Amino acid sequence: MKLTLKIWRQKNAQDKGGIVEYPIDGIEPDMSFLEMLDVLNEGLINKGEEPVAFDHDCREGICGMCSLFINGEAHGPDRGVTTCQLHMRMFKDGDTIFIEPFRAKAFPVIKDLVVDRSSFDRIQHAGGFISVNTSGNTIDANTIPVNKDDADKSFDAAACIGCGACVATCKNSSAMLFVSAKVSQYALLPQGKVEAVDRVLNMVHQMDLEGFGNCTNTGACEIECPKGISLENIARMNREYLAASLKG
Repeated sequence: MKLTLKIWRQKNAQDKGGIVEYPIDGIEPDMSFLEMLDVLNEGLINKGEEPVAFDHDCREGICGMCSLFINGEAHGPDRGVTTCQLHMRMFKDGDTIFIEPFRAKAFPVIKDLVVDRSSFDRIQHAGGFISVNTSGNTIDANTIPVNKDDADKSFDAAACIGCGACVATCKNSSAMLFVSAKVSQYALLPQGKVEAVDRVLNMVHQMDLEGFGNCTNTGACEIECPKGISLENIARMNREYLAASLKG
């Protein structure tokens, strides 16, 4: 395959940045999108040019670091996959592909396609924990009855990998889907009930401090989420927040 890549290049957070065009060929349809970028960077290095900076780690769709905005879509044209799971067979020979970083005030660009998503970490630090003693006093999990429906919903919420596709897709750069998933995975379990009130208040407060926008129920976040996190979590978080506000 021969392709034309139009990639956002930005030296640092202060640089204005811009799109740079790169022709590339010899791309196999079975290559992943990141492997294609590896081929591009190998060619740039061989020519003495600066390679394109992009985030990656596990390349197995688990860590969420490979977040790229490809042809106007978070993680590209496929569904239910991260960028590292996107294969070049989703494109055609001769295609022009636009590659940009995730855009959000709370996700400042570090370099090229790499953004700082530490805002997500700070939100989790604000309340994503439990104080139930699980060290040195371990008991069998089956001694704490958990409704299977609740357990399944908690597990589904916990599947969120914090990639930020929901933020990049939302017209308001809202982090509601991410935060609601982190709230839900604890709120549904008895172990998470102890801090339930403080958790939702603190995490929502931190989300607002980070500069994320609000949710207007467009639903694009769920569509673009590689793990299919449901909008039901946002509704649950809103209920948790209202209840916690009344108690507070």
